[in-house]
Amino acid sequence: MVEHTVAATNAIVTLDVPIPQVIWGWMITLNMWAKSIGTGVILVGAYLLARYNDKIGDQVRLWMPIISFIFLNIFLLFTLLDLHQPLRMWHIFAHPHWTSAITVGAWMATVFTGIVFILCVIAIKKYVLKKECKLEKYYDPLLKIAVVLAIPVTLYTATIMGEATARELWQTPTELVQMLLAALLCGSAVYLLLGGKWSYEIKRDLAIILGSSAFLSFVIYMGEYYFGHMKAEEVAAILAYVKESGPYHVMFWAGQWLAFIIPMVLVYFSLKSRSSSLLYLASVSAIIGLYIAKHVWLIIPQLLPLS
Repeated sequence: MVEHTVAATNAIVTLDVPIPQVIWGWMITLNMWAKSIGTGVILVGAYLLARYNDKIGDQVRLWMPIISFIFLNIFLLFTLLDLHQPLRMWHIFAHPHWTSAITVGAWMATVFTGIVFILCVIAIKKYVLKKECKLEKYYDPLLKIAVVLAIPVTLYTATIMGEATARELWQTPTELVQMLLAALLCGSAVYLLLGGKWSYEIKRDLAIILGSSAFLSFVIYMGEYYFGHMKAEEVAAILAYVKESGPYHVMFWAGQWLAFIIPMVLVYFSLKSRSSSLLYLASVSAIIGLYIAKHVWLIIPQLLPLS
């Protein structure tokens, strides 16, 4: 709010007034969750095509862009709906400020989605409609560009979180790793659900990606949970919301168990017994649990009064 103005210099003195409510709510959680799936299926799908193209190439080439396009549009839709002035979003493209992470991210996400759309058109025309597609020769080159763009698109939200004022829990380097691991977790989980008839070798690779991503994510969360208070008093106050007596204690651990601990355990026993059914359960648990884990981590820093 404006406190007073100085007539001689036209200077305006303002006071920062904290907003006593959660600004980034479930829409942003859904945004990040959908983005992880949309980018993850591209990253993991590219790996499957590079390693197992002769066995499952056609299936991956069909489902990869379709699933990615659906979830990227969910990501973009809720990004738009969360804006305070959604009808002015065209300013990002007409009058871009390249020092803003939001502007850079919006441009990359838009180009990325456009490329995935072209991949969808090629895949549907070839594998569903069984028609000749003149753009087919561009599928692999476009996929390479999509893989390159998928990495910054899935990471840039971490930069925005790191820029948030007085949110010490959100550190950009840590969040960058978490965003990438979330994409790999979701990507591998989606293909494990789709690849019911795939060979054990393919499922083993996907299970290793899923289990490793879950393990590393869990280690980072636990590092923050047990040692975050050493970073700053603010972090200690934030983490109090998920400690034993905190209001988000149950939700936090529900997310950790569903997203990381249960998938890790199920992947271990699946690899040991070669059971595909355990991988289905691990995949569903990881996808659902990731939403809960992301939501808690997004909400709790916003609960701390800033004044």
